[in-house]
Amino acid sequence: MANLTLVYGLRLLPSEEVAEVGAAAIKLKNGRDAHVTMHILEGSKDEIEKQLKTSLAAFFDIYPEI
Repeated sequence: MANLTLVYGLRLLPSEEVAEVGAAAIKLKNGRDAHVTMHILEGSKDEIEKQLKTSLAAFFDIYPEI
């Protein structure tokens, strides 16, 4: 198994302030570009935490080989 890099970012903002979210750009060592799809979770602290844990578990379910 190769070493992996998980790229992520977190920021809390007031819900009414968010107008648009775009993909985050990544520059690979081979010169190519990649993008990370950004996700939005809204609710109370507890709701966001629960959604984040569920989302992270589901993400790793996509890659059963790791």
